[in-house]
Amino acid sequence: MYKTIVEAVLAHGREPGLADKAAVGFKGVRVTYAQLCEQMKAAAHKLQTEYGVGRGDIVMLTAMSKPEYVVLLLGAQYLGAVTVPLDKKSKEKNILDVYQFIGPKLLLTDSKVEGVNKASLKKFYQDVLGQAENGIGPEIEYTLPKQEDVAEMLFTTGTTGTPKGAMLTYKTLYASTHNTWNGVGMETSDVVLIPLPLNHSVGMRVLRTALYVGATVVIQNGFTFAKELERNITDFACTALVSVPASIDLIMRQMQGQFAEILGRLRYIEFGAGSLSYDMKKKLTALLPDTTIFNTWGSTETGGAIFLNVSERPDKYTSLGKPIAGVSLKVVGKDGKEVKAKDIDTAGRMALKGDMQMAGYYNLPEENAKTLVDGWLLTNDMVYTDDEGYVYMLGRADAIINVGGEKVSPIEVENIAQEFEQVRECACIGVKDPDDTLGFVPVLYVVPQGNEFDRNALTKFLSTKMEAYKIPHKYIVLEELPRKRMQKLDYKALRKLWEENGDEELMNPVIRAIYNRHSVREFTDEQIPRAKLEMIVKAGIYAPSGHNMQTWKFTVIQDAGKIAQYRETVSAVAKEKGVYFYGFNNPTTLVLVSNDRRNDNCIQDSSCAAENIMLAAGSYGIGTVWLNALKTISDEPRIRELLDSYGIPKTHIVWSTVAMGYPAKEPKALAKKMGVIQWL
Repeated sequence: MYKTIVEAVLAHGREPGLADKAAVGFKGVRVTYAQLCEQMKAAAHKLQTEYGVGRGDIVMLTAMSKPEYVVLLLGAQYLGAVTVPLDKKSKEKNILDVYQFIGPKLLLTDSKVEGVNKASLKKFYQDVLGQAENGIGPEIEYTLPKQEDVAEMLFTTGTTGTPKGAMLTYKTLYASTHNTWNGVGMETSDVVLIPLPLNHSVGMRVLRTALYVGATVVIQNGFTFAKELERNITDFACTALVSVPASIDLIMRQMQGQFAEILGRLRYIEFGAGSLSYDMKKKLTALLPDTTIFNTWGSTETGGAIFLNVSERPDKYTSLGKPIAGVSLKVVGKDGKEVKAKDIDTAGRMALKGDMQMAGYYNLPEENAKTLVDGWLLTNDMVYTDDEGYVYMLGRADAIINVGGEKVSPIEVENIAQEFEQVRECACIGVKDPDDTLGFVPVLYVVPQGNEFDRNALTKFLSTKMEAYKIPHKYIVLEELPRKRMQKLDYKALRKLWEENGDEELMNPVIRAIYNRHSVREFTDEQIPRAKLEMIVKAGIYAPSGHNMQTWKFTVIQDAGKIAQYRETVSAVAKEKGVYFYGFNNPTTLVLVSNDRRNDNCIQDSSCAAENIMLAAGSYGIGTVWLNALKTISDEPRIRELLDSYGIPKTHIVWSTVAMGYPAKEPKALAKKMGVIQWL
C-alpha cells in the first residue's frame, strides 16, 4: 500500500480509470487526479525554485475551502516540507503568534499580515495552473520520507499565549487514514462532501482518506445554508457526508420535509468533533433507514480512533463506540494506574496507544510529559467500558459534578433532557450549591424547540428517567448555546456566563420573541381573533417615530376577496416592472404600513412599526412575512387605484406589507452572521 497521500495521488494520476476521474470538486470546478498530479508537482517546483523550500522546512498556509489549498498542501508535502494549515478566519495576531513560534520558511495567505515572509495564496495558485498547463521544466523527483518525519502540524484555533501544535508524522497520518478508511468503509467509488474547516482534524483526515483511496472530495464552505448542501449532493451525486453533530440539527430545521429525501441519497454520514445525542441518533436512523450513520470519536492528537456504527447497534446509542483495530485503550485512575472501569463510580481518564497518535506538541516538553506517558496518550476524558469493549463518555475530568458525594455526568443529563419534546438542545454544568449543603449541583442551559418551554414538565420528565440528585436545580433558557469553531459546546463560556449572571434569565420573553421570529410563508385557514389582531397592530403605533411625527397609517385587510384582489393586482404590476414579489401564499390577514412621503423619516418610522407588528404577532405564535413590492410601485395607476379603494392617502407610500396567519409548518431557522459585531 501507499506510504503517503502524495504517493497515492501520484499513482491515481497514472492509473487508467482514475486519472480522468474527479479528485476534487468545488462549485463549478472539477480537478481530475491527472490534473491534481500536475498541479501538485508544479506547486512543489515553484516552492523549491522560487522560495527555497525543502525537506523539513515549515510552510504555513491558509486552509481555504477550495482546490488551491489541497494543491498547495500536497505540493509542500511532495518536497517533504512540514505543512501547517491555518484557520481561514484567523486574526493577524493569531497568525503571528504561530508564525513567531515555529519560524516557517514561508506563509501562503491572502490575509493581512505584516513583517513576515509570505506569498499570496491566490496568485501562487494562478501561477501553478499556468505552469501545470505549459510545462514546469525539469521535474522534481518525489522521495518517500521517513515514517518518523513530521508531515503536518495542527494548531488550536484562536490560541492566546503560547500556541499548541500537534506534530503528526507520516506514520501518524498513515495510521489515521487507515483507521478512517476501515472505520466507515470508504470506497473508491465514493463522492465525499466535506463542509468542514480544512485546518481541523476531522476535515483533514477525511480529505486525506478520500484522496488515498481514490474517491472524489467535494469541498463546501461550511453548513450555513442547506441549499448549498442540497446543490452539492445533487450536482456531484455525493454518496457520503462528514458532519459535526451541531450542524445536522440546523440542516434538519432548514430542509424540514426535504431532509430525508435529500440526505437519504447518501450511502453513509460520518459525524465527528463531538458525539451525537441519544435523541439525534434515534431521529437519524428513523429518518434515514437506508443511510448508514457513523459517529466517530477522535482528537487532533489521535485522529479518528473510536467508531460506532449507529445504524447497526441501536443498543449502544449511549456509547462512543469501540476502538478501531490497532488502537489500544485503557482507563487510569488519579494515580495513573489502570483501573477496571465499568460504571460512573469506577470511571477514570481515557488513555490511547497506537501508530495514530501524535509525536508530541511542538516545542512544549512540559505538555508532552503530561500527555505522553509510557507510550500512552493520556486524555482528560472520563470514561468507562462495557463487557464488549464499548466506551462510554461521562465528560471532561473537570466537568464531572460531585453532588453530595454522588457523581453526575453532564453528558448523561444532556442526552436524557434532549429527549424532551420542548428541548432543541441543552448543556449541563456544575455550579456551587447555593444552599452550601451538596457542594455542587447541576444546572441546565436550554434552547427550547419553540416558544413553549415548561420547566415543571421537564422536571417531571427527568424524574422518570434519572435519580433525583441528577435533576438540574435550575433551567436557564438561551437562544443558542456557545460553540467553538468546530461547533463543539464551549463549556468555559457557559461557566463564565454563570459567573457573570447566575440564574438570571438573559433570555427574557422580549428577547426570545426577537430571536425566535422567522419568516412564515405558508399559513392555515384559521382566522386571527379580532382582540389579538388589535393588540398586534396597535404595537405598530408604539414604535419610535422621528420627531414624534406619527404620519403613518395601518390598513388591515381580512376579507378573502380583497386579499385575492391585492395579490392579483400587485403580482401583475410587479411582473411588468421587474419588481421582486415573493412569499405571498395564503395569509388570512394583511397589514399595509404606509407613511407620508413628505416626512423625511417615513421609511425608518414604517420599518420600526412593521417590526413591532411582526414581533407582537410572533409572541402569540402567529407567523408573519414582510413583503416590500409596493415601496417602488405605489404610484403605478393600477396600484394607486387599489390603494385609493383602501382609503390610503395619495401622499402615502406603502413601505411594507405584513402578511400574517397561523403557520402551516415550522419556519426555517436560517443561520445568522455573528461576525458583524465590532467591540471598541
